[in-house]
Amino acid sequence: MKKTETLQWIGGLDGHLRMIDQTRLPVELVEIDCHDVETAWEAIKMLRVRGAPAIGIAAAYGVCLGLQTADGQDETAFFRRLEQAAAYLATSRPTAVNLFWALDRMKAAGNKLRGRAVAEIAASLLQEAKAIHEEDRAMCRSIGEHGAKLLINGQGVLTHCNAGGLATAEYGTALAVFFMAAEQGKRLSIFADETRPLLQGARLTAWELQNAGLDVTLICDSMAAQVMREGRIQAVITGADRIAANGDSANKIGTYGVAVLAAAHKIPFYIAAPTSTFDLSIASGAEIPIEQRDAREITHGFGRQTAPDGVKVYNPAFDVTPAELIAAIICERGIIRPVTREAIAAMVG
Repeated sequence: MKKTETLQWIGGLDGHLRMIDQTRLPVELVEIDCHDVETAWEAIKMLRVRGAPAIGIAAAYGVCLGLQTADGQDETAFFRRLEQAAAYLATSRPTAVNLFWALDRMKAAGNKLRGRAVAEIAASLLQEAKAIHEEDRAMCRSIGEHGAKLLINGQGVLTHCNAGGLATAEYGTALAVFFMAAEQGKRLSIFADETRPLLQGARLTAWELQNAGLDVTLICDSMAAQVMREGRIQAVITGADRIAANGDSANKIGTYGVAVLAAAHKIPFYIAAPTSTFDLSIASGAEIPIEQRDAREITHGFGRQTAPDGVKVYNPAFDVTPAELIAAIICERGIIRPVTREAIAAMVG
């Protein structure tokens, strides 16, 4: 089974970040090189890299790129640059908590090393970024192992948006469950929503699953209810970009609707996400900031005008699925079921 490697650090301390440009998929598999923090910021903002875990990894490496301009400076200037780079990267996208988690971790790692040579601190921060990358790789496999227990041979499963290797370090979150089930010999019929308006399901998930040799069928978002009613789906698994302390989960727009449909058809709806996606500082999904994106993503999708000039557009990138609609949350430490504040606190910390 082929693996997708969406992010790589090339070279040593003066190296650069290489990533798959996901805006070019599925027609072209193109890699781009980020040699400075501004290019990393643009890649995150413009969805060249996307998916909460991958955004966090890219941001950590982005900090390292930003610090390359502080080479040879004194400690005060170095840490000023560290704060500047982290603050700048934090403005790229507001919803995915992994972005802020990774930036906070990089800043904390640097502050622990105050008093040492600047070059030593920079080298240690690159190792910290690589550790974030490798930890996510291990977490993905663990999520897959735990989640595969929820699926049985021959089932039909539905996923929304993209939560695979393109969105993480390797196996993904929701797709890791499918990959691991396949490794265990379970045959699944996977349905992928196209995921309007940017078609991450069609462009990325379908490409990734097909590339790995799994059985995938692409459907329009509006077809999910009919496919469920026909009895083709026995489980739904999606990723998440931020999970509140009570289990409310933000994910790509349309996820909430899929969860409502699953409940109406008595189909279990699962979230797969690493513990770094939990934000225990917020009580519920009502506190999760929802990114608003450019109207042209809807009116001029992929360069073609599909709406009248001047029409008003509302384009939230995410929605929040209430905890009561989530049968279980799969993380690298195990399965949280039922999804309650107490169960989350016991598992996450």
